[in-house]
Amino acid sequence: MAFHTRSNSFPSRPHPLFQEIDEHLCRLKSSEATSTSSSSISHKLSSLQDLHDCVDRLLQLPLTQKALAQEQHQKWANELLDGSLRILDVCSTSKDALMKTKENVQDLQSIIRRKRGDESAVLKSEARKYLISRKTVKKALHKALGNMKGMANRSSSSCNKDQETITIVSKLRDVEAVTLAMFESVLSFISGPKSKPYSWSLVSKMLQSNRIACEEETKVNEFTEVDAALKSLKSGDNTHNQLNNLESCIQDQEEALDCLYRQLIKTRVSLLNISSTTRY
Repeated sequence: MAFHTRSNSFPSRPHPLFQEIDEHLCRLKSSEATSTSSSSISHKLSSLQDLHDCVDRLLQLPLTQKALAQEQHQKWANELLDGSLRILDVCSTSKDALMKTKENVQDLQSIIRRKRGDESAVLKSEARKYLISRKTVKKALHKALGNMKGMANRSSSSCNKDQETITIVSKLRDVEAVTLAMFESVLSFISGPKSKPYSWSLVSKMLQSNRIACEEETKVNEFTEVDAALKSLKSGDNTHNQLNNLESCIQDQEEALDCLYRQLIKTRVSLLNISSTTRY
C-alpha cells in the first residue's frame, strides 16, 4: 500500500496548538533544573495539567482524529494509549503514597496534641510505625522509578508514513517523555533525597547542578525533615510543627495531583474514542 507524503486534509501551516504545546514543553524542561521545593513540585503538576489540556484540545481536532484513526496508523494510536495508561499508573502511585503518608501524619498529630504524661511511649511506638510505613512507601516509589526508567528507554518505532501524522505522534511522544520526567521529580521528592534519579537527555541539566539541588532539597523537603525528626524525637513541639508543615505540603500536592489525574483521564478517553473509530 502506498502512502502520500502530504495529505490534502492537513493545512500547510502547523496548527497554533503545536506551538502552544511546544511552549509548555520548554517551560517544563527548564523547570527540571530548578528548585525541588514543595511549591516547585506543585507548580510542575499544575503546568502538567495545562500541557495535557492542550493535548486534549489537539486530540479534538478533526485533522488529528482523522490521522490517528486510519488503519495504517493503528499501531501508533495503540502506543499512545499504552503511554497514557503508564502515566495514569505513575500518577496513581504518587497519589497513594501521599494518602498513606497523610494518614500516618494525622495519627501522630493526634497523639502529640493529647500531650499526656504516658503518651511518650505511645508516640515513640507510633513514630516507629510511621517510619516502617515510610519504608514501604519508599520501596513502592523506588519500584515505580525503576519502571519509569524502562519506559524512558523504550525505542520509538519509525515508519515512512505521511509527515503530518508523524509530527502529531512525535509531539505526543514528547509530551509523554516530559510528563514521566516530571513525575520522576515528584516521586523522588516524596521518597526523599536518597533516591537516585535516572538520566534522560531532556533532564541532563540536572546533573550540572546536582550538588546545589541536593543541598536545597535537604533544607526544604518536608518529608525528609519529618523522617529525621521521628528518628530522634528530641523536641515534641518542633516535631508537631514539622508534621503540620508536611500535612500542608501533602495537601497542596494532593490537590494538584487530583486535578492532573482528572485531566489525564480526559485525555485517555479522547484517545480511546479515536481508537474506536479506526477505519478498516
